[in-house]
Amino acid sequence: MTDSKPAAERLGLDPMRALELKEVSSTDQLLRQMGNTAFTGRQLGAAAEVMEEMIRDDAFVVLTLSGAMTMAGLGRLIIEMLERRWVNCVVSTGALVGHGLVEDLGMSHYKADPQITDDVYFANRLNRVYDTIEPEQNLDRLETKVRALFDQLAEARDEPIGSAELLDYLGEHIGDHGVLQVAHRLGVRIFIPAFTDCELGLDFAVHRELRCRERQPALAYDGFRDLEQFRALCQQQVAEGRKLGIFTIGGGVPRNWAQQVGPYADIRALRLGDPLKAPMRFGFGVRICPDPVHYGHLSGCTYSEGVTWGKFVPPASGGRYAEVLLDATVAWPLLAQAMIERGL
Repeated sequence: MTDSKPAAERLGLDPMRALELKEVSSTDQLLRQMGNTAFTGRQLGAAAEVMEEMIRDDAFVVLTLSGAMTMAGLGRLIIEMLERRWVNCVVSTGALVGHGLVEDLGMSHYKADPQITDDVYFANRLNRVYDTIEPEQNLDRLETKVRALFDQLAEARDEPIGSAELLDYLGEHIGDHGVLQVAHRLGVRIFIPAFTDCELGLDFAVHRELRCRERQPALAYDGFRDLEQFRALCQQQVAEGRKLGIFTIGGGVPRNWAQQVGPYADIRALRLGDPLKAPMRFGFGVRICPDPVHYGHLSGCTYSEGVTWGKFVPPASGGRYAEVLLDATVAWPLLAQAMIERGL
């Protein structure tokens, strides 16, 4: 007897549903409906489902951040996620942290005027990031503030320091309500794996040089302290039976540095004989980044590609992932608001 069901139903395909705005009265409802549409709208709806499951499962979530998100006005969104315990660790570019500290000290960023040319901005010491301006005067004032704290650390510390330890110290001594301050209060580690590639790193380098010239004790930076602290942190969570999750804004070094923790644990077990009770793989992932896969770089690579490196649990084994090819300044606030409306 011939099966009378349509082929799509026999294959278990879900039907599409048209977006009905008259039935929408919240961001959550909008994203739920978008999940039954197509293209990037469906991606965003799927991301909301994975994000909710990741939070409700109490996964140990690593937030990776690239791009000048604090300068773009999303610093309070990071704080919201920290305070709601949606994320438990942060891996970031240094620029994001530095621009955030500028705001913590009460200084402002500005909307760029496209009628003003870049040579005019340069002449007025105004640094442009796409459509936003960071005055160099802000960075000078920030350097003055951190220089005094670097002096205190140099006098008190006789061993190298990693970025997470340094940022925790800054969070304790600068401002009250910024990303670093909230992270310090909650005990959340923030890592900058490419620390020399940012304004804070340059300030650190100049401070070290000045101290050396004056024959005073100087701070030494050791990025491998971050690597080992991050590995130990993730390994402890896995040993306690907790799943790992990753919420990625953009890509770049923060994304790859965080994702490589599993392969690093694997090669330590293989080459050093380190005990490894269970593989360290991310079981949840949400990625918001407009970069497509066909350019071949890390920022655009899929979670599926990461499975081949031992970074992620395959979907067939329970891995839950969503990837949204969209500007984070659009997608990220919508996802966060939907989570709030879902009572998380």
